[in-house]
Amino acid sequence: MKHKRLNRDGWGFQGFPYYQVRIDTDDFHGTACVIKLLDGEYQYWETPKSGKLAVCGRGMTWMQLVPDYAKHVITVKYFPDNEPGIERKHYPKFVNTQYPVSVWYVDITDGIEIAEDGTIIYIDKYLDVIFTPEGDVVVDDRDELDAALESGELTKESYEAAIAEGDKVLRELSKDIPTTEAWCARIRKAVEEKITANPELQISGARV
Repeated sequence: MKHKRLNRDGWGFQGFPYYQVRIDTDDFHGTACVIKLLDGEYQYWETPKSGKLAVCGRGMTWMQLVPDYAKHVITVKYFPDNEPGIERKHYPKFVNTQYPVSVWYVDITDGIEIAEDGTIIYIDKYLDVIFTPEGDVVVDDRDELDAALESGELTKESYEAAIAEGDKVLRELSKDIPTTEAWCARIRKAVEEKITANPELQISGARV
């Protein structure tokens, strides 16, 4: 299984502000990791309902949620300037429009580690759940999970645990998108307040 750093240095984001914030509220207990994309060309994915959707680029913010005792990491990718791109013609109008989401990407994991510089590393268990405000829902990389079972890399118990975690994400996060969007917005607000009050939360290895 791959080990992935939440500053996403594999994407070339290591020069961008990266923060790790402990959050304990009624909504969330865990760590929120934030990347502010100050520059960079846009990259897009194509989905049936959303069409052309932005996943990274100048002005976007990624908030990554690492819940306590859960085996998944939620990445919420936000539009710049709190405004959906003009290409999103069917973007819904949610109650909370302060932090409009481009896409959610949830990695099923086998736990986390902490790097020497303090950056969280998650152990990627192949399976991913992707969903959009317009209602696209995709379970991705099931073939890689199946291959890991067949090769003996994963036990049957570990394989079934990944499937169960993916089902939990589908049930709890992608069934009611407006509720998930509002939940994420409340967490983002708490995170931004902490970052504003405590600039030292920026990990030193990711400073601009």
